[in-house]
Amino acid sequence: MKAIIFNGSLERRTESTSGLISAYISEQLDALGIRTEIFTLADSGIPLFDVILTKPPLTVERMTQLFQDADLHFWLAPLYHGSIPGVMKNCLDWLEVTANSYEPYLTDKTIGLVCWADGLQAMQGINTMDTIAKSLRAWPLPFSVPILKNSLFSSENPKQISAFYTDKLDKLISIAATKKIENR
Repeated sequence: MKAIIFNGSLERRTESTSGLISAYISEQLDALGIRTEIFTLADSGIPLFDVILTKPPLTVERMTQLFQDADLHFWLAPLYHGSIPGVMKNCLDWLEVTANSYEPYLTDKTIGLVCWADGLQAMQGINTMDTIAKSLRAWPLPFSVPILKNSLFSSENPKQISAFYTDKLDKLISIAATKKIENR
């Protein structure tokens, strides 16, 4: 089984919010024997979506191949002005180049959604990603992780995800890996 962690933030530092969440999810998936790749949007070189190009750029070909090869997706995004970052949506728009494939877009992929915000509005980002995933023919999980950023990290160690959120992320990973919802 293959998984991709789509880091839709423009943060590049490994100790950033998106870097720490990506690393945590990756470690948990690795422990389950699931091959994982982190796709960091900030380092991807994905250009603005251009419908008139006759051949997509190599960065887009690589991205679409990674996204289509992965069985599981985890999409991570900060909430910016009520939604996910525009560059994240732009990246997903490039999946249009797969429209004529046998299984276009993200047909039947399982997607776990994580969004964080400074206030209590992270669910808006989850809803946006849910709508995008469904329109790309994917299956968003019935459990997602909206995060209140000031509660994300442990008060003793600001680089460690709090027990409250590790429990939630672990549940998301478990559901994605087993396709079962179990009481914990």
